[in-house]
Amino acid sequence: MRIDSLFRYPVKGLSAEPLADVALAQGQGFPRDRAYAVTDGSLRFDPADPKPAPKIQFLMLAKYESLARLRTRLLQAPDRLEVQDGDAAETFALDAVGSAALAQHLAGVVGVPLPGNPVLVHAPGHQFTDVSVHSVALMRSISLINLDTVADLSRHLSMALDPIRFRANLYFSGVAAWSELDWVERRLSVGDAVLKVVRRTRRCAATSVDPSTAVRDVNLPLAIRDYQGHTDLGVYAEVVKGGRIAPGDPIAFLD
Repeated sequence: MRIDSLFRYPVKGLSAEPLADVALAQGQGFPRDRAYAVTDGSLRFDPADPKPAPKIQFLMLAKYESLARLRTRLLQAPDRLEVQDGDAAETFALDAVGSAALAQHLAGVVGVPLPGNPVLVHAPGHQFTDVSVHSVALMRSISLINLDTVADLSRHLSMALDPIRFRANLYFSGVAAWSELDWVERRLSVGDAVLKVVRRTRRCAATSVDPSTAVRDVNLPLAIRDYQGHTDLGVYAEVVKGGRIAPGDPIAFLD
C-alpha cells in the first residue's frame, strides 16, 4: 500500500487543497484542516471557549451543494482566503472585516434563506470536523480513503466517482476494496508516522455532490447501503507517533 495524495480543507465545506507533504504530530490532525467554518447564523461560537457543534449549523455541502462550485486556497501570514467562482476571483482577509465580507459572500453563493447572519468562526487548535462532536481525540483524527474502494463503487454504479467527493485527508491504494473497514484498532506505519485506525466513516449527503459540477447527481449513501448493507466508506485514524508523510510513502500494518 502507498499514499496516493494528501489534502486539507482549511474552511469546512469548501474545496480541497492538495499538499506535497505533511508533518504530523502525535494526537493532532492535519495542520490547518477545517481550521475555519462559516455558521448558518444559528450558532453562537465563543473562540475563547470553543465547543463542537453539529455540522447542520454550518454552511456545508450536505445542505448547500452550490458551495462546490468555488475553488479556494488558504494564504498564510496573515491568513487570507482566495475564492474563485468561475472567472471571478477575490481574496478575503480573515480578520474581523474580511471575515464578515467572506461570510456574506458565501451566503450569496448558497442563495437560500438562512436561520440568521452567517459568521466565519475560528479558534486556535480547534478543528471543525464532523466527528468533533464525539470527542477531542476524534476531532483531531485524520480521514483515510482507499482508492480501490472508490474504484469498485464506481464500477458498481457505472459512473466515475471523483474521490474528492469523500473529502479525505489521505488517499491510498494497493489493497482490496472495502477491506479498510476491518482495520479498526489496528496500527499502520505511514511514512515516518504511526496511525491507529479508530472508526469507520459513515457517509453523508455531501458525497452525493459532484465536486466538479456542484450538482447533486446520485444518492451515494443510499447507493452504498444498497451495495454493501451499510453506509460506511473510509476510516478515521489517530496519530500515535508523529512524522512526515508524503505521496508515494509506503503504508504497512504494525499489528
